[in-house]
This record gives sequence, structure tokens and C-alpha cells, in this order.
Amino acid sequence: MKTEFLGLKLKNPVIVSAGPWNRDGMGVRKGIAAGAGAVITETIVTDALLDVRPRIAYNGWGAQNIRLYSDIQVEGWQREMEIAKSKDGVIIASIWAHTPSELAYLAMKMEKFGADAIELGISSPMGENLEVVASDAERVFEMTKEVVSNVKIPVMAKLSQNATNIVKVAKAVKNAGGAGVSAINSIRCILGVDIDTMEPTLSTYGGYSGPPIRPLGLASVATIAQAVDIPIAGVGGIENYRNVLEYIMLGASAVEIGTAVMIHGFERITEIVRDLEQWADSKGIKEVKEIRGAALKNLKSFEEIKIEPVVSRIDSSACAAACEACMKACIYEAIKKENGAIIQDPEKCTGCGLCTFICPDKKFRLDW
Repeated sequence: MKTEFLGLKLKNPVIVSAGPWNRDGMGVRKGIAAGAGAVITETIVTDALLDVRPRIAYNGWGAQNIRLYSDIQVEGWQREMEIAKSKDGVIIASIWAHTPSELAYLAMKMEKFGADAIELGISSPMGENLEVVASDAERVFEMTKEVVSNVKIPVMAKLSQNATNIVKVAKAVKNAGGAGVSAINSIRCILGVDIDTMEPTLSTYGGYSGPPIRPLGLASVATIAQAVDIPIAGVGGIENYRNVLEYIMLGASAVEIGTAVMIHGFERITEIVRDLEQWADSKGIKEVKEIRGAALKNLKSFEEIKIEPVVSRIDSSACAAACEACMKACIYEAIKKENGAIIQDPEKCTGCGLCTFICPDKKFRLDW
């Protein structure tokens, strides 16, 4: 399923996002070999930093990461880019700096080294970026415009869900000549605390990523798509092809995947691309634009929602003997068990819909 993003023609909409899995040319090549439509380098800065140890934590669902930027010096990326570009593939260079001129300098270097596009990493959840840059539309405009004015390749900015007004920031990128945005970056977090040692999982705030942030990413993409005419890459919690399609149907032209690669390996990219192609073939879909934003027409503001007198109905077939999940979850006490059978009281039911999601056998439905 082909797509066009940032003016670049991609064989599929799956992009490997910036991160330590793309820390050098060989890492980038792995993403290309796995079948990704494009790969983004780890974020490149003018002064490479040494890693803290430990720096990545995982609780089986979400991950916290406190690695900041590439530990390879700028000039070293000339060789890494040569290695990355030795296989056919679209390479996007992720960069970050504190001033517009420094960002432009890095962008020009990456363009010279062979990058096909630039991603501005303006929204790292570590350090000052989140408060000082990510929500400051004027500063984002200045940075984007300076970079766009100094390179010929397309430029996009990575946005944060923590921004006070993500639409305003996306508009700033567009007005500055940016070719697109990616949303969202990881979210500032503390993964947990050891209650015996009284120590946090990692020693500082970090970026939270993985499936738990996907609903936030979906909402951000939909919000931008409804308000700003700009290409979007959806980012956050993508584990399978269905998640890719969710982002596309809410307005994304492409997606970025990172944590799934970190946890499951580059094989996950191959699986997602394969499953996505099989789904597209089964539906007769050739390009992303055929379904991009298809779900937005069904997304309403709260004020537009009609109040319908629906209540929960239950399938008459027998339920699992030991399961009382629906009863425990019904705060209106509209569900009870009599003689081993689940009974629903339409007089007490207010149509909240929770039971339709709680029931493992999907025996509930909302109806008139």
C-alpha cells in the first residue's frame, strides 16, 4: 500500500522512528531490510553525549527511556549515512539544537551527507524542550523557517501531546514552510517506584512510549487532521497492522514505529508490513490516500452527539460459569445473576456501554 509523505513516494506507510535502534548506519539498514517505507536516524546533535546507565526500563506494557541523542559526532554521520544509503531506502535525519541557526547548520550537513528529509526533534520529554519549545508556536515557527530556508529537502517537526495547543504548533510548522508533522513524541513519565527501596525505576523523568500512549497519539493526529491541511505521520504505541490503519483512518499519511522494534526486534516491522499488504489486497486498496481520514466523518464533537434511548441487551446463550465481570463493572446495578443466568434490567440500564467492552464473549449489545 503505497503512500506519499513529505512529497516523498514511499512503498508503504511504515517508517521506523528515531531512536537508539537507528543509532548508526547499520541500524538504519536493518530497518530498510525489514521492509520499512523509510527510516529516521537517531536524533543528531552538535555535541554528542555519553549514555547514562541504566537508561531504558520496561514493565511489560510501556517503556521509559532516558537516552537523549546520538553519541556519534556530526561529521561521523557522513560515514554512517553512506552505510545507510548503500541499500535503497528513504532516510530521514532527525536533528535537534537550541537555536534556529544551529538547527539549520545540522540540517545542511545532513542534506550534504545524503538525507532525503529532515525531522526536527523539538519535543523530547527530557530537558527543557517540553516546556520551552514544544508548546511555543512562535519558536517552533522560527526554527522550522530557518531550516526550511537553508535546505532543499523536505522538513517536518515532531510534536508533543503535552503541547498546550497542538493545532497551533502544527499551523506554525505549516506557515513556516514545513512539509509535514509527526505526532506524538514520547510523554514525560516516571515508570514506577520500588516501594521497598523507595527508588524510582529510573533516576530521572523520561519518555513514556508503547501501547499505553496510542489513544493519545490517535487523538492528536485526528485533532491536527481536522484543523490543519498538512501531511501527518502518526506515532505512538503501534504494535500491529491494525494500529497502523487506525492512524491512517484518522488522517495520517504514514506512521512511525519505535518501541515495538526495541522490544520485539526489526522482525516486527516485517510482520506489520506483510499484514498491512495482505489487508490492503483483500480490500482492493492500492494507496493510503484511498482510506486516509475515513474515520473522521464519524468523529463528532461532544455537543454534536445525539442522546439516544438505547440500553444494553444480552445474548440469551449461557455465559462462562465463573465470570461475573459485567456484574462487577455495572455501577448502575442493572446486571445480576439468577439461577446461574445473567439477567439485564432495562429499567436500570442507562446505556453507558461498558458491558459491551467488559464481556469476554461479547454477549452484550446496545439497542433500542
